[in-house]
Amino acid sequence: MKLTKITVSTLAILAASATVSMARDNVQVAGSSTVLPYATIVAEAFGENFSQFPTPVVEGGGSGAGRAKMCEGVGENTIDIANSSSRISQKDIDTCAANGVAEIMEVRFGYDGIVFASDVAGADFALTPSDVYLALAAKVAKDGALVDNAAAQWAEVNAALPAQDILALVPGTKHGTREVFDTKVVVAGCKETGAHDLFLATAEGKDDKEKAGNADKACMELRTDGRAVDIDGDYTETLARLDADKNAVGVFGLSFYQNNTDKLKVATMSGIVPSTESISTGEYPVSRPLYFYVKKAHIGVIPGLQEYIDFFVSDDMAGPDGPLAAYGLVSDPELAATQAMVAAGTPMGPLE
Repeated sequence: MKLTKITVSTLAILAASATVSMARDNVQVAGSSTVLPYATIVAEAFGENFSQFPTPVVEGGGSGAGRAKMCEGVGENTIDIANSSSRISQKDIDTCAANGVAEIMEVRFGYDGIVFASDVAGADFALTPSDVYLALAAKVAKDGALVDNAAAQWAEVNAALPAQDILALVPGTKHGTREVFDTKVVVAGCKETGAHDLFLATAEGKDDKEKAGNADKACMELRTDGRAVDIDGDYTETLARLDADKNAVGVFGLSFYQNNTDKLKVATMSGIVPSTESISTGEYPVSRPLYFYVKKAHIGVIPGLQEYIDFFVSDDMAGPDGPLAAYGLVSDPELAATQAMVAAGTPMGPLE
């Protein structure tokens, strides 16, 4: 009998096949602290309603960290889904592709807002992007020039604000919340105050688009003198820091605030009170879509993955009368299109 020579590459193929056939039996999810409570609600309900599948394992860690874990590769030792409160980047997609994660499903399941909130017994804050920029930016415009920010109290920024020391607890750079904070508050305030024009005048770049992007990045540089403090943990850490210093103003997701109104007082932004209603109408200016990203190669391999995704975006869960809306999610008006995309298993196309 002729024996077949087994090469190293053959063994690798056999090992990979064994991995697929012996796949774990539970869905594994990681990522955004903002999406974490929504995904936990869905996972627990899934476990209760689908007895044939174990309850999915859902962990936090931040949007960027979750996407990085998803992009580590394909196989039972890698996660299936990355929760994210910011959209995936081209860098993430390229990393995924380099590690064999060729197709990704992008699932937008609703909207949330970011809010500025302080101690429930503290002063009222009526903020604008300009106020936040002038309080927290490393450099501000003064007499036609950029100078180091020396404001010590909110009242120095805007006389209508409290005469209270500036201390802002802002999301760290690994959080998806940081992106919407930067783009819709800090950069918007930078433009309103005229600082963006000054940054743009000296910005480097091969074309106007690159120069504008570099001016945006310059606007996002925050003070390093203790007035703006990055919080790398989740919103519970921000709340604990605020509880320890009643002068602090923290940045939270709307749903987290709505579940802690006994401890927090929310600020208006540009005269608008943040709420599910003001976000759904587009009136509140600081809102963002929420996503989760699915490794398509795991569908049909990891038991219950397709069923979990379908369940997550169902009307019963993500619709306007579902438990996610009760927790604070603003239901996506285009949810039906998302449901159809999930059912069809359509991977995301190139980023615009």
